[in-house]
Formats: sequence, C-alpha cells, structure tokens
Amino acid sequence: MLEISDSLACAASPRAEAITAIDTHAHVFVRDLPLARQRRYAPGYDAPLGAYLAQLDAHGVSHGVLVQPSFLGTDNAYLLQSLAAQPERLRGIVVIDPLEAAADAQRLQRWARAGVVGIRLNLLGMPDPDFAAAAWQTLLPSLAALGWQIELQCEASRLARLVRPLLEHGLDVVIDHFGLPDPAQGVTDPGFRYLLTLGATRRVWVKLSAAYRSAAGVAGEAIARAATPLLRHAFGPERLLWGSDWPHTRFETTVDYSQACRAIQALLPDADERRAVLVDTPARLFRFG
Repeated sequence: MLEISDSLACAASPRAEAITAIDTHAHVFVRDLPLARQRRYAPGYDAPLGAYLAQLDAHGVSHGVLVQPSFLGTDNAYLLQSLAAQPERLRGIVVIDPLEAAADAQRLQRWARAGVVGIRLNLLGMPDPDFAAAAWQTLLPSLAALGWQIELQCEASRLARLVRPLLEHGLDVVIDHFGLPDPAQGVTDPGFRYLLTLGATRRVWVKLSAAYRSAAGVAGEAIARAATPLLRHAFGPERLLWGSDWPHTRFETTVDYSQACRAIQALLPDADERRAVLVDTPARLFRFG
C-alpha cells in the first residue's frame, strides 16, 4: 500500500515541517470506562491510545485528533489522559454538558492548555440543542473567546437550523463525514446542497471521512466520489479535512485504517490538494506546529 507519507514527501512547510499527515477524527477507549446513560451503542472491545498510535506509525501519519465518542458522554477523562501522554502529537475534541461548562470557565481554560481545541455535538438520535437557552448563550461566547471549534455530527437535513446560530457567535464549525447526506438522495439531498453554500462563509470545514456512516459499502463510496468534487469546489482544500474514523465503530469488521488511507488518496489524486487537506489545513485549524 502507498502510505500517506510517501505522497507527502515534499509537502513540508515552514509552519509544519515535522508533519507528514494529520488524522482529524479518531476515538480511543477501553471497555471498563463509564458509559453514558443515553447511547446508541457500546463497543465490546478496547481501542486504547497505544493501538491508535501504532496505526499512525504504520501508515506514516504523524499527528492525530481524538474525538470523544458519544457512548462515553461527557466523561472526557480518558481522552484528556491521552492528550497528556502525547501533547505534541495529539489534539482533542470533547463532549460537554452546556450547563456545567457555562458555570466552570476555568475548566475549559485548563482543557485548552491540555490540547483541547473544540467540542463535539453528536446529534444523531438526539434533539437539536436550544442555542437560545441561557446556558448556551453563556457558553458559546466563551468557546469563541478560546478559539474553539464546534464539531457537528448530524443528518444533512438539520444543518440549516444548526450552523447559522454558531456562526453568529463567531465560532468555527466542522461538519463530520461528508455532511451525512441522506443515502437515498446522496448529493441531491437539499441538506447537502445547503452545506455547499457554507463554503462562502470561510468559517466552516468538512471532513472527508467515513462515507460508510451515510451508506455502507459501495453506496457510501459512491456518495464520497460524488460529494468530493462538489465540496472541493465549494470549500477549497483549505476548508477540507481527512479523518480515519478509527476504530470505525460499528463497522470494525468491514473497514480498517489502510482502507481509510486509500480512500483519501483515491478521492484526492492531486498531490498538492492532498497535501493541503492532510497537512496544511488541519495544522492551522487544530493548532499543530
């Protein structure tokens, strides 16, 4: 397999000369961690930090971003321990309770010093947050002051009512997994078409990752192939990211890290564009180098 680092051998910039590639979406956990009461899934295996770092090393990926998995809820302890173990190599996206976080700004500042750069809203199976509520009205300006991003995982059909309030608070927004268009509609999904309009804001990024979250197998691959040129045109490489989605929860038996690497190489055959998506763009957004 052609490793990512092979295609980026001449890609280093003065800002990120030690970076070969950044995986912006991965999860680490072990089975004995406390689980969230509300969850759609809980894995029956371990995906510890050491195993993730081994995947990075095996595929020539120098840096990674750990995203709090939804089944662990707001207990970010393992993610924070992992950041402490690899402060130069890793950044983190946490899940928080808005009421608790709004009342404890110092904790957010401590986490920022530890390498946390944003929060995640995984809204699959969940109602829309009430951004007009007092807790959010207190919290969102605090997140903006920290320069944190909001990572959204939700169906494309919900983006129009979720993204605008976040942009109005001056926040950067990262959209997971090609925007999760409806599998029956693909890139004709009105929600996906709305996502394309957000490129003009210059405050929204999209992850070219885990197309199987929209549709498994060849159907998901077809969505990725159709979506990528549209996203590239709307956002440019400077607003696109790549993530492995390791350990591919719920798809562990059909997807692996090597496939995730091959997928981005196929979607972005141009070496300069691939370098931008794998190195330059995430280095700026996630504050590496």
